[in-house]
Amino acid sequence: MNFPLLVAITGRSGSGKSTVSAFYRQHGYPVLDADAVAREVVERGSPVLDELSACFGSDILNSDGTLNRKRLAQKAFCSKKETERLNAITHPAIVKCILERAKTYAEQGHHICFVDGAVILGSPLEPYCKRWIVVTAPQEQAIARIMRRDAISKEQAQERLSVQTPEEALLRRADYHISNSGAQEALERQADNVLKALLSDV
Repeated sequence: MNFPLLVAITGRSGSGKSTVSAFYRQHGYPVLDADAVAREVVERGSPVLDELSACFGSDILNSDGTLNRKRLAQKAFCSKKETERLNAITHPAIVKCILERAKTYAEQGHHICFVDGAVILGSPLEPYCKRWIVVTAPQEQAIARIMRRDAISKEQAQERLSVQTPEEALLRRADYHISNSGAQEALERQADNVLKALLSDV
């Protein structure tokens, strides 16, 4: 086996993707965090960071040459066009890293590998994901989670959601839909049911 079944766990910010991912990780399944990989590819001195600096301005860098994420976010998430520019620079490097790690997991004997990410749909990673789990949450709950997690205002949280893929588009792609509108126990029960369905599929 050269490659595992790659399963996307996606949804808009604040939907609860990370909780679903943590559930699968606790059950011994590899989960690749696209956001964590995205942080790796923009480490100080990386070609990707150089390209971002050229595109968005050198003021996205701190004095020590590391990325100032808040400044980049302000510039890159202010419009769909700017978000697309960011993605065009970062996505190819992220995809390459994820596919290499998925292959390593396959060599270790894993048949399923999950990928957690908000912007998998429409990215170069999309064709590699053979099953899709979409996690949704009521908008007000999602906004509250984003505000709490990232220490930003309600307006900033709403702005971030406004440039993300609409929920309807994600649900059209979903093989499995997990609704995060209640307690964590209910969320984990849905995640477990999806896992059972996936295991019968490989």
